[in-house]
Amino acid sequence: MAPTLCIAQNPAADRLLADDQFALLIGMTLDQQFPMEAAFTGPYKIEQRMGSFDVATIAAANEDDFVALCSTPPAIHRFPKAMATRIQEIARLIVEQYDGRTEEIWSADDPDAQEVFDRLTVLPGWGAMKAKIFIALLAKQLDVQPAGWQQVAGDYSEPGSRRSVADVVDAETLQEVREFKRKAKAAAKQR
Repeated sequence: MAPTLCIAQNPAADRLLADDQFALLIGMTLDQQFPMEAAFTGPYKIEQRMGSFDVATIAAANEDDFVALCSTPPAIHRFPKAMATRIQEIARLIVEQYDGRTEEIWSADDPDAQEVFDRLTVLPGWGAMKAKIFIALLAKQLDVQPAGWQQVAGDYSEPGSRRSVADVVDAETLQEVREFKRKAKAAAKQR
Protein backbone atom coordinates (compact mmCIF):
# COMPACT_ATOMS: atom_id res chain seq x y z
CA MET A 1 0.00 0.00 0.00
CA ALA A 2 1.35 3.42 -0.98
CA PRO A 3 1.92 5.97 1.75
CA THR A 4 -0.40 8.94 2.13
CA LEU A 5 1.14 12.31 1.34
CA CYS A 6 -0.38 15.76 1.75
CA ILE A 7 2.22 18.04 0.17
CA ALA A 8 0.41 19.45 -2.87
CA GLN A 9 -2.76 19.96 -0.82
CA ASN A 10 -4.66 18.39 -3.73
CA PRO A 11 -5.78 14.78 -3.20
CA ALA A 12 -5.19 13.68 -6.81
CA ALA A 13 -1.78 15.35 -7.01
CA ASP A 14 -0.76 13.95 -3.62
CA ARG A 15 -1.87 10.47 -4.67
CA LEU A 16 0.41 10.70 -7.72
CA LEU A 17 3.31 11.79 -5.50
CA ALA A 18 2.70 8.86 -3.17
CA ASP A 19 2.30 6.32 -5.98
CA ASP A 20 5.07 7.46 -8.34
CA GLN A 21 8.63 8.03 -7.14
CA PHE A 22 9.49 9.96 -10.32
CA ALA A 23 6.62 12.35 -9.62
CA LEU A 24 7.88 12.93 -6.07
CA LEU A 25 11.40 13.58 -7.35
CA ILE A 26 10.11 16.04 -9.95
CA GLY A 27 7.92 17.78 -7.38
CA MET A 28 11.05 18.33 -5.32
CA THR A 29 12.89 19.54 -8.41
CA LEU A 30 10.19 22.16 -9.00
CA ASP A 31 10.26 23.27 -5.35
CA GLN A 32 12.30 26.44 -5.76
CA GLN A 33 11.22 30.04 -6.24
CA PHE A 34 7.64 28.79 -6.38
CA PRO A 35 5.06 27.95 -3.70
CA MET A 36 5.68 24.46 -2.36
CA GLU A 37 2.21 23.06 -2.97
CA ALA A 38 2.18 24.45 -6.52
CA ALA A 39 5.58 22.89 -7.22
CA PHE A 40 4.43 19.49 -6.01
CA THR A 41 1.28 19.83 -8.15
CA GLY A 42 3.46 20.17 -11.27
CA PRO A 43 3.76 16.41 -11.93
CA TYR A 44 -0.04 16.08 -11.76
CA LYS A 45 -0.47 18.89 -14.31
CA ILE A 46 1.96 17.10 -16.61
CA GLU A 47 0.14 13.78 -16.11
CA GLN A 48 -3.20 15.39 -16.96
CA ARG A 49 -1.81 16.96 -20.12
CA MET A 50 0.20 13.94 -21.33
CA GLY A 51 -2.21 11.25 -20.24
CA SER A 52 0.46 9.65 -18.00
CA PHE A 53 3.53 10.54 -15.99
CA ASP A 54 5.91 7.98 -17.40
CA VAL A 55 9.64 8.65 -17.06
CA ALA A 56 10.53 7.05 -20.42
CA THR A 57 7.76 8.94 -22.24
CA ILE A 58 8.91 12.24 -20.76
CA ALA A 59 12.55 11.47 -21.57
CA ALA A 60 11.67 10.72 -25.20
CA ALA A 61 9.19 13.57 -25.71
CA ASN A 62 9.88 16.24 -28.30
CA GLU A 63 11.58 19.03 -26.37
CA ASP A 64 9.57 21.89 -27.90
CA ASP A 65 6.30 20.03 -27.39
CA PHE A 66 7.21 19.27 -23.78
CA VAL A 67 8.11 22.91 -23.10
CA ALA A 68 4.78 23.97 -24.59
CA LEU A 69 2.93 21.41 -22.45
CA CYS A 70 4.67 22.68 -19.30
CA SER A 71 4.08 26.34 -20.23
CA THR A 72 0.35 26.03 -20.88
CA PRO A 73 -1.53 28.05 -18.26
CA PRO A 74 -1.51 27.25 -15.49
CA ALA A 75 2.18 26.60 -16.04
CA ILE A 76 3.98 23.99 -13.97
CA HIS A 77 6.36 26.65 -12.58
CA ARG A 78 7.09 30.34 -12.83
CA PHE A 79 10.01 29.35 -15.12
CA PRO A 80 8.28 26.66 -17.20
CA LYS A 81 10.80 26.44 -20.05
CA ALA A 82 13.81 26.01 -17.79
CA MET A 83 11.98 23.52 -15.61
CA ALA A 84 10.67 21.53 -18.58
CA THR A 85 14.24 21.19 -19.81
CA ARG A 86 15.42 20.15 -16.35
CA ILE A 87 12.62 17.57 -16.01
CA GLN A 88 13.57 15.99 -19.32
CA GLU A 89 17.26 15.94 -18.37
CA ILE A 90 16.42 14.17 -15.12
CA ALA A 91 14.10 11.74 -16.92
CA ARG A 92 16.85 10.88 -19.41
CA LEU A 93 19.37 10.36 -16.62
CA ILE A 94 16.98 8.02 -14.80
CA VAL A 95 16.27 6.06 -17.98
CA GLU A 96 19.98 5.77 -18.83
CA GLN A 97 21.47 5.17 -15.37
CA TYR A 98 18.62 3.50 -13.48
CA ASP A 99 16.71 1.73 -16.26
CA GLY A 100 13.76 4.08 -15.69
CA ARG A 101 13.36 3.17 -12.01
CA THR A 102 13.63 6.36 -9.96
CA GLU A 103 13.65 4.53 -6.64
CA GLU A 104 16.97 2.96 -7.62
CA ILE A 105 18.56 6.29 -6.68
CA TRP A 106 17.94 5.43 -3.03
CA SER A 107 17.72 1.65 -3.23
CA ALA A 108 20.18 0.24 -5.81
CA ASP A 109 23.01 -1.65 -4.08
CA ASP A 110 21.63 -0.78 -0.62
CA PRO A 111 23.30 2.64 -0.44
CA ASP A 112 23.95 4.54 2.75
CA ALA A 113 22.64 8.09 3.05
CA GLN A 114 25.89 9.64 1.82
CA GLU A 115 25.66 7.61 -1.40
CA VAL A 116 22.01 8.64 -1.84
CA PHE A 117 23.07 12.25 -1.28
CA ASP A 118 25.81 11.88 -3.91
CA ARG A 119 23.36 10.36 -6.40
CA LEU A 120 20.83 13.16 -5.84
CA THR A 121 23.32 16.01 -6.14
CA VAL A 122 24.28 14.98 -9.68
CA LEU A 123 20.69 15.55 -10.82
CA PRO A 124 20.27 18.79 -12.79
CA GLY A 125 19.20 21.58 -10.45
CA TRP A 126 19.89 19.61 -7.27
CA GLY A 127 22.25 21.04 -4.69
CA ALA A 128 23.17 19.99 -1.18
CA MET A 129 20.14 21.55 0.55
CA LYS A 130 17.61 20.01 -1.84
CA ALA A 131 19.25 16.59 -1.45
CA LYS A 132 19.23 16.84 2.37
CA ILE A 133 15.57 17.83 2.39
CA PHE A 134 14.65 15.00 0.03
CA ILE A 135 16.50 12.46 2.15
CA ALA A 136 14.56 13.74 5.17
CA LEU A 137 11.31 13.51 3.18
CA LEU A 138 12.06 9.90 2.21
CA ALA A 139 12.89 9.00 5.80
CA LYS A 140 10.11 10.86 7.58
CA GLN A 141 7.21 10.21 5.24
CA LEU A 142 8.08 7.14 3.16
CA ASP A 143 10.04 5.16 5.75
CA VAL A 144 13.07 4.99 3.45
CA GLN A 145 15.88 5.39 5.95
CA PRO A 146 19.32 4.62 4.56
CA ALA A 147 22.06 4.25 7.16
CA GLY A 148 23.21 7.63 8.43
CA TRP A 149 20.25 9.57 7.08
CA GLN A 150 19.98 11.78 10.17
CA GLN A 151 23.60 12.89 9.89
CA VAL A 152 23.33 13.55 6.15
CA ALA A 153 19.97 15.34 6.40
CA GLY A 154 21.22 17.40 9.35
CA ASP A 155 18.65 19.78 10.85
CA TYR A 156 16.03 18.53 8.39
CA SER A 157 16.00 15.20 10.24
CA GLU A 158 14.79 16.70 13.55
CA PRO A 159 11.59 15.00 14.72
CA GLY A 160 8.66 17.39 14.95
CA SER A 161 10.47 20.20 13.16
CA ARG A 162 8.77 22.45 10.65
CA ARG A 163 11.70 23.31 8.40
CA SER A 164 10.82 21.89 5.00
CA VAL A 165 8.55 19.82 2.80
CA ALA A 166 9.77 16.79 4.75
CA ASP A 167 7.60 18.06 7.62
CA VAL A 168 4.42 18.87 5.66
CA VAL A 169 1.66 16.39 6.44
CA ASP A 170 -1.42 18.64 6.23
CA ALA A 171 -2.50 22.26 5.66
CA GLU A 172 -1.52 23.28 9.20
CA THR A 173 2.04 21.97 8.95
CA LEU A 174 2.38 23.63 5.54
CA GLN A 175 1.63 26.97 7.20
CA GLU A 176 4.06 26.18 10.04
CA VAL A 177 6.82 25.44 7.51
CA ARG A 178 6.03 28.70 5.72
CA GLU A 179 6.28 30.60 9.00
CA PHE A 180 9.61 28.94 9.81
CA LYS A 181 10.98 29.91 6.39
CA ARG A 182 9.68 33.47 6.74
CA LYS A 183 11.40 33.89 10.11
CA ALA A 184 14.64 32.34 8.82
CA LYS A 185 14.64 34.70 5.84
CA ALA A 186 14.02 37.73 8.08
CA ALA A 187 16.82 36.66 10.43
CA ALA A 188 19.21 36.23 7.49
CA LYS A 189 18.45 39.74 6.28
CA GLN A 190 19.36 41.17 9.70
CA ARG A 191 22.82 39.59 9.68
